[in-house]
Amino acid sequence: MRAAYYEKNGSAREVLTVAEVETPQPGPGEVRVRLKTSGVNPSDVKAREGRTRKIGYPRVIPHSDGAGEIDMVGDGVPATRKGERVWVWNGQWKRPSGTCAEYIVVPQALASPLPASASFEAGACLGIPAMTAYHAVAVSGAGKGSKVLVTGGAGGVGHYAIQFAKARGATVLATVSSEAKAALARQAGADHTIDYKRENVGERVMALTGKTGVDAVIEMDLAANAKHHPGWLRPRGHIVVYGTGHAEATIPAQPSLVNAMKIEFVYVYELTAEERAAAVSAINRMLENQTLINNVALSLPLGDIAAAHEAVEQGKTMGNVVVTL
Repeated sequence: MRAAYYEKNGSAREVLTVAEVETPQPGPGEVRVRLKTSGVNPSDVKAREGRTRKIGYPRVIPHSDGAGEIDMVGDGVPATRKGERVWVWNGQWKRPSGTCAEYIVVPQALASPLPASASFEAGACLGIPAMTAYHAVAVSGAGKGSKVLVTGGAGGVGHYAIQFAKARGATVLATVSSEAKAALARQAGADHTIDYKRENVGERVMALTGKTGVDAVIEMDLAANAKHHPGWLRPRGHIVVYGTGHAEATIPAQPSLVNAMKIEFVYVYELTAEERAAAVSAINRMLENQTLINNVALSLPLGDIAAAHEAVEQGKTMGNVVVTL
């Protein structure tokens, strides 16, 4: 099969290779998926660079997310799963071979049915971005009457977080950095957008919430925004962190303490089975109802894998980057 892989950490054009490799065979409890698409996420790029973890195998086929059709099943897996359209999650988590290949073998639980109404491109966006967004919104306590601020509302996770918060009945504010990104956030359902490059976010939040502050912040970059949180949140507000631009962040301890602010970290790769099941169920329900907007900003063929990684690194695409296989 054709696959993209790397054998050392480094820049995309330096280490990524596209070549023929051995086609995997499913073992007991496993399915083999003939992949149509593979999602490129920031964590995939950071792992290839060696920023978050050093290469742990002689060869790594990157990417955790993807979508395709089950073409072979191992012992213990119902034969009826053959031919099933699925989206794959945690493909390359704690294993050397991810979704950036024509085939992947995974435990059958990691291949979730993909409704016929959803494209394979959409399926490649769900594992990390949509699951992160769903879980972050769920633990934030967002609900009818609550006010939630989503930072990076046009990003892969932020775009989904807006939708899940709105589905729970929350009023959603979103930060963006351009009018084009504001339009994307509004398309997802944001009630208000705040251009953090041209506006004072704290002042706008207070104006939009009647000076009470928001109940929760869904945070994409703790290192950049921690100092602002006391000016955005109501007392006893909840910050849910799913990302940070730097390994260390400075927390404004005194205002956080006196306002009894709660900071909670979520890590999509390590969700419990119950948390994962809840996310999969909610995502599939919205896919089946055709109410989930999946923002594929860029789709490139496998041969352009380096360009796909660079697009994620540069952060200029407004939405998810997908490799087609």
